[in-house]
Amino acid sequence: MRRYGKHTDEDDIRSRPNRKGNRPRTNIRPKHEDAAEGMVLTVDRGRLTCLVDDRIVLAMKARELGRKAAVVGDMVYLVGDLSGKKDTLARIVRISPRTSVLRRTADDDDPYERVVVANADQLAIVTALADPEPRPRLVDRCLVAAFDGGLEPLLVLTKSDLAPPDKILELYGALDIPHVVTSREELENGDAANRVLEQLDGKITAFVGHSGVGKTTLVNALVPKDRRRTTGHVNAVTGRGRHTTTSALALPLLGGGWVIDTPGLRSFGLHHVDPSRVIHAFPDLEPGTEGCPRACSHDEPDCALDAWVAEGHADPARLYSLRRLLSTRERKEGD
Repeated sequence: MRRYGKHTDEDDIRSRPNRKGNRPRTNIRPKHEDAAEGMVLTVDRGRLTCLVDDRIVLAMKARELGRKAAVVGDMVYLVGDLSGKKDTLARIVRISPRTSVLRRTADDDDPYERVVVANADQLAIVTALADPEPRPRLVDRCLVAAFDGGLEPLLVLTKSDLAPPDKILELYGALDIPHVVTSREELENGDAANRVLEQLDGKITAFVGHSGVGKTTLVNALVPKDRRRTTGHVNAVTGRGRHTTTSALALPLLGGGWVIDTPGLRSFGLHHVDPSRVIHAFPDLEPGTEGCPRACSHDEPDCALDAWVAEGHADPARLYSLRRLLSTRERKEGD
């Protein structure tokens, strides 16, 4: 093997020819200062439908983003053909920092975390009062995910013509969660949509719920048909010929704001949630944790919250609700 001394001449150094004839690879990436900003409306098999100004643009993720994936609600920067014409494809080169994330795992012991929606202001948890029966444990899990991800929760109770909402409202009363109660008749005559719209004005709201609770029916009542038809046309371009809730889909509201319809839930894993972050959703209880032992789960004999509540600083029902949510990872949704 030939060894070089300290004083080598340029001619002494061998270089391998580039057989492909292209430029050598570099870690320096283009800045794309002329990229246009857009919002991701839906994702389908690697193709992302984005809103750029007033145009619907189909795009794909640039290779330089690596494993970083864009999801519905993301604000992104695009280059390439932004005309929105049929058979054109733009390229997403940057993803803006997220203000909130709705995340879930397949199960509590599954380490793979999936971001469902980005940048939503609130999470509308839709549950039926009957047919199917309410699943409070699933609602609890959605609440934990909302608190952990920085979303404000909204409880939407459907089918009140089949069962009264009193029991569910009592269960979540201590959490002070805004709620709307609807019936099937109100969905048909538009009264339900109007009441829900009051909670959505100017906000980005993600809707979640298990199959059969009337979530997509409610979303359809909230969004004008012409706007749903526009998005349906774009889905046809990506290869999906009809509008079905198999992936999250962002739809604009007539008076401002967005609704994001998500697929029906079968489970909601919370493997990604750090229980210590859930306490931030309880500002009346959080000061009482200063006396807690290190790494306190807030559900053990030495927890300082018991004394804090006993001294009258907070409502005992709030502490019960906190501990119910914290322990929800240990219970199945059907319990």
